[in-house]
Amino acid sequence: MPPTTITIRKAIKTDCPRMLELVNELALYERAPQEVTVTLDHFIESGFGDNPVWWAFVAEEDGIVNGMALYYIRYSTWKGQKMYLEDILVTEESRGKGIGSLLMNALINEAKEKNFKGLTWQILNWNEPALNFYRKYNTRFDDEWINGMIDF
Repeated sequence: MPPTTITIRKAIKTDCPRMLELVNELALYERAPQEVTVTLDHFIESGFGDNPVWWAFVAEEDGIVNGMALYYIRYSTWKGQKMYLEDILVTEESRGKGIGSLLMNALINEAKEKNFKGLTWQILNWNEPALNFYRKYNTRFDDEWINGMIDF
């Protein structure tokens, strides 16, 4: 079987249906499929409308999107603009090929090019594969702050 070709590129509007499929796959993995309530129209508008609030990279493997990294900009009153990684995911069948690292490197390069003051994200405390993945980047894990949220 010939080697696969993996391309990392910025997401485009027509990637959104596949990206939302990947989001649903992640929700299943994280044991919360019922939590995905965003519609495709809202997802598209939020990323490609007049005022986008998210940007993404996708990993295309032999013409099929099998991974993505979606981020937005958050603001730290102490540091300035930072990249917030909302989700990075690779389909189960495409794991182990270095796609996650390619996506993470694309994010890091983008953050540096845009002069962001850092990159932050959250990891479920039971997700050992993700924790091990991020350890490769000399990640500093914070056990001091507690997540707070209000859902509407």
